[in-house]
Amino acid sequence: ERDDLIDHLMKTLQLGGNISTNIYLLSYRDSNPQQAKNVVQSLLTIFTESSLGDKRQDTRVAVKFLDDQIKHYEETLQAAENRLKEFRLRYMGVAGGVGGQGAQGTPDYFSRLSKLGDDIENAKLEVRAAEESRDSYKRELAGVAPDLLSEKRSESPKFAVPEIDARITAQKTKLDELLRQFTDQHPDVVGTKRVIEHLEDQRKQEIAALQKAAADAPKPAASSSDSNPVYQQMKVSLSDAEANVASLRARLSSYESQYAQLKASARLVPQVEAEFAQLNRDYDVQKKTYSELLARREAATMGVDVQDTGGTQFRVIDPPRVSPQPVAPTRLMLMGIALLIALGGGLAASFVANEVMPIFQDARSLSESAKRPILGMVSMLPSDFTVRRRRRNAFLFAGGIGGLVAWFSAFFVFALLALRVT
Repeated sequence: ERDDLIDHLMKTLQLGGNISTNIYLLSYRDSNPQQAKNVVQSLLTIFTESSLGDKRQDTRVAVKFLDDQIKHYEETLQAAENRLKEFRLRYMGVAGGVGGQGAQGTPDYFSRLSKLGDDIENAKLEVRAAEESRDSYKRELAGVAPDLLSEKRSESPKFAVPEIDARITAQKTKLDELLRQFTDQHPDVVGTKRVIEHLEDQRKQEIAALQKAAADAPKPAASSSDSNPVYQQMKVSLSDAEANVASLRARLSSYESQYAQLKASARLVPQVEAEFAQLNRDYDVQKKTYSELLARREAATMGVDVQDTGGTQFRVIDPPRVSPQPVAPTRLMLMGIALLIALGGGLAASFVANEVMPIFQDARSLSESAKRPILGMVSMLPSDFTVRRRRRNAFLFAGGIGGLVAWFSAFFVFALLALRVT
């Protein structure tokens, strides 16, 4: 009986509504209106109280579970960070930093090795150009007398422009490198030649300006202590060139030392990068999980606060009430059913009367029923009274049918108007 009652309740209970508006309708149908109202009221009370209590309890349990998980992942994350720190300290300086291009933003081993090789080649070219510039200063300095008295007046002193000479030497070295790879018509070769021509023209203009300045300078009195200013300038330029050569050689030595150090750690680099990738992958997964747990705990905590402070998540907008109108069947349906029953009852009564007092409609049916031949028939000539009676019965039958249809139509219209008004 209890199972039947539960099944009946589940079949007759209806829960409707819309998720977007969060408004729901609970309805129950029963032959007793008051009992239907009591069932809806009881179900509403149970649903509200149990849902609120269970939801608060479930939320608090979820928050506690999240706190435990966050604490566990926090310890795991700290251990992973310590492993990464110890790893970086242990392999500090290997391949210029662990992690490769993607992890720490520093170039990996092979790119750094290639870059150092290019830097070494460029440094060698710069050292060669600086040495050639220095040697040119030495040659020019050897041809200049230190004293003006020992220099012949008829001979003009030799002048040099150190900066332009160094640039010309560097461009010529670059041109030699380009000619080994490309033809004379290559754009880089043509551009380099154009730069060399421009620098040579600029050098000629600078030398002409120096010669003019030397010619316009006043002639000093003859003295054993007088020295040649061109000689002094060239000595200063030679000193600068020597310092530049030393600086470039020191840079080249530093590049070569770094290159040798990288090649010495070549066997260790793949192992270091693989170990770092594994550590970093584990750390990223744990950090992502830890961040997601923090976000979920904040959301759960906020839900608990909302439930504790605003305890009206379930609000009854319309209290349970009994419908003033019958649920089913409707009045119009009842009237149609009554009409069909009346017509069916009349047909059934006629059929029963015909079966109780049967009559023969013609001679053939009589012969078949009696199993005897019919010798003759006597026709009936109705009298005036009989004709009037038959006509009266026909009028009464038609009037009864017409009255039934008229009364049904009138009541149908009245019920329809009444339903519209209510």
